[in-house]
Amino acid sequence: MAQALSESELRNMVYEPDARGHFGPYGGRYVSETLMAALAELDRSYQSLKNDPAFQQEFDADLSSFVGRPSPLYHAKRWSDAIGGAQIYFKREDLNHTGAHKVNNTIGQALLAKYSGKPRVIAETGAGQHGVATATVAARLGLECVVYMGADDVERQSPNVYRMKLLGATVVPVTSGSRTLKDALSEAMRDWVTNVESTFYIIGTVAGPAPYPQIVRDFNAVVGREVRWQSQDLFGRFPDALVACVGGGSNALGLFYPFLNDTEVALIGVEAAGRGLSTTEHAAPLSVGRPGVLHGAKTYIMDNADGQISHTHSVSAGLDYPGVGPEHAFLKDIGRAQYVGATDDEALSAFHEVSEVEGIIPALETAHALAYTKTLAASMRPDQVVVCNMSGRGDKDIFTVAKLEGITL
Repeated sequence: MAQALSESELRNMVYEPDARGHFGPYGGRYVSETLMAALAELDRSYQSLKNDPAFQQEFDADLSSFVGRPSPLYHAKRWSDAIGGAQIYFKREDLNHTGAHKVNNTIGQALLAKYSGKPRVIAETGAGQHGVATATVAARLGLECVVYMGADDVERQSPNVYRMKLLGATVVPVTSGSRTLKDALSEAMRDWVTNVESTFYIIGTVAGPAPYPQIVRDFNAVVGREVRWQSQDLFGRFPDALVACVGGGSNALGLFYPFLNDTEVALIGVEAAGRGLSTTEHAAPLSVGRPGVLHGAKTYIMDNADGQISHTHSVSAGLDYPGVGPEHAFLKDIGRAQYVGATDDEALSAFHEVSEVEGIIPALETAHALAYTKTLAASMRPDQVVVCNMSGRGDKDIFTVAKLEGITL
């Protein structure tokens, strides 16, 4: 494991992967030989295009005119007043086209597919937001789209399944393993191995083999870049703390990355503690897991004594994953970010509270971050500021919440 660094060392760090895609000891490419050439090709293409003015101009134009960026930085004043501590602001990624932060990354990767001449894209999805975002950009660019989704998630996220189908995507339910996000990602990678010449894999999070963790982080870093100037405009300085939920970790890194060298800003990722971190029914590898290899990268994972990947549990389909992006593993070890857990019950309580107090129905993923934001803000002064990433809207989750509470819709 990496060693915790001093504040001055953190402030002067360069937070980029090495030539082999490692963040410290984490990351890399643990994949079949078939995919090594494809990943190397993708790396070369991305490194060339990311600084290409035409590519960047097209990406920025799509974020503006198609996605609707910049998203607002909203002062949740009534909730702040009710808690009685720090001022809470929401970064309103729920207002993006398709309803979450996922579209930032899918726009970028779909453009990579277009520039690479690949006519077919595939994706994995848990809560369905990445699947919807992928289907959306595929429809816009005229690309064939196949989305893999755990069978259990297909059932609990039926509105998003129908949205993907309306957009022309083929949704493939995955019935193996735990029938959730982990298994959807595994099936998508099998598809890619088989169809690598014609297919671009649009990964939905900062996990997977290099260069995907860097690509997804970079495309979603627009979130943190906007917060930098929006916070200066709204309250004249950077926030004291940034909070975001962490499954694979793309929405958190998108917010955190532009602030990594600003050590006065605390970075806090909130994992799914499920029915409690002391149980086996959670999805919190950074909190209680250990280093291992999953889906092509070394990172923190949840496994058993025999090294087999553990089944996970979360009320949130998007956080129901036994691994995490390798850069998060590195940030944890060097002490730049802190990772905590929020239980199902805490997330559900925050889901209702923010809906009723602020008139914003959050995604269940986001509700985990909101639950910890409440605890954190209550421990701070009224002149301090916490920004919580409102990573997605909760329309997709109303049937899940209603079912849990015995309500028939």
